[in-house]
Amino acid sequence: MRLDGGGAGMRTVYCGELFVSYGQFYVESRPEEEENHIDLSESFAGQAGGLCGAAVPGCLFLITGLHTGEVGLTVEVYDTAPPLDDSWEDVVEVAFRPASGSTVVLPWGDGPLVSLDLPVTDHRVRYCGRDMDRAREEELAILSGEAAADQYLLQFWPAAPRPDEIVKRTAGAAEYWHQWARALPPPPSPEERAEAQRLRAAEQSRAEEAEQRRLEALEWGGRLPSRALRDVGGNVAGLRDLDCDLPHAVDAAGPAAQRSIARWAAHRAYAEAGLDNVDWIAPALQAMDLGHELPAQFDELRHSWDRFFDDPAVPHTLVDSTDGSRGGFLKQAMAVPALFDAMEPVPLRAALDALFAAAATYGSDYPRLFDEVRRRFSLP
Repeated sequence: MRLDGGGAGMRTVYCGELFVSYGQFYVESRPEEEENHIDLSESFAGQAGGLCGAAVPGCLFLITGLHTGEVGLTVEVYDTAPPLDDSWEDVVEVAFRPASGSTVVLPWGDGPLVSLDLPVTDHRVRYCGRDMDRAREEELAILSGEAAADQYLLQFWPAAPRPDEIVKRTAGAAEYWHQWARALPPPPSPEERAEAQRLRAAEQSRAEEAEQRRLEALEWGGRLPSRALRDVGGNVAGLRDLDCDLPHAVDAAGPAAQRSIARWAAHRAYAEAGLDNVDWIAPALQAMDLGHELPAQFDELRHSWDRFFDDPAVPHTLVDSTDGSRGGFLKQAMAVPALFDAMEPVPLRAALDALFAAAATYGSDYPRLFDEVRRRFSLP
């Protein structure tokens, strides 16, 4: 039950039951992206008391007598230190500073029970318990549906930091946890904690990079691409999807072979589309072979389309898609870009893009083109 009432300077934010597992629950204020598993020993390292662990900045680890089941819990927020109610049998106090503006009571393995709405400033926390021993003794009865045996009170108020303190001790269960906490090794220094965090972040970064490389290698047929192949752009992904080994082979062939492959692919595309013998197209292919600029009518791809498809000397034939699933594509439209692709300044991109345009011109028969380029240029 969430309650917002209370006297002047006091808010009761929860009064009801809390389901606990493994005899523990938490207060968490770290941003979600920083949250990690809350470690028991780390939370209590360096403390005198073993009921409320505050050694990990931004969170509290709270111990109950009951292992599993419902306990009673009240959570209160004060403007100043409240008086101590002597009816509580076990009482500890710790220092706590929220790491963010969202501070919640968090049951084990579940979502937040209630939000405390604490300012990001130093607080004192008092954790009080009653009937911790009886809860352990009557565990089976409680699990069968009887009322909660142990009750807890959690109080917060602004205060300067000071060491944790055992204010009152009664239960044997509480004393067990106090002795256990005092036997723990000292907590890491701020420098050691920062270094551990740095190492965890570095390890996570290495793991993410390894996963990224694994996924990239899958895309590229089981091996990572060279930097040139990774950065080449154009239609490399489309060509890779048709034949994952061919881009690697073209990349390894070197710039001179790549330029030759680009020109060869343009010729194959135009021949397949019946464009190579059109009187005003043949000079453009010849200029490409000589490394000259294309004739004026080829100054831009978009300016060439009209003439390609308005000239009755240009054939109009259809081809299917490379996967054979669709038909009705104009073969000549698939071939036209190959000439312009072959003129790309970067030889690798020129070769890959011209090969992709030629493959689209061949449609589902593109493996014949790829077999031919491998034989012609001794590619693996």
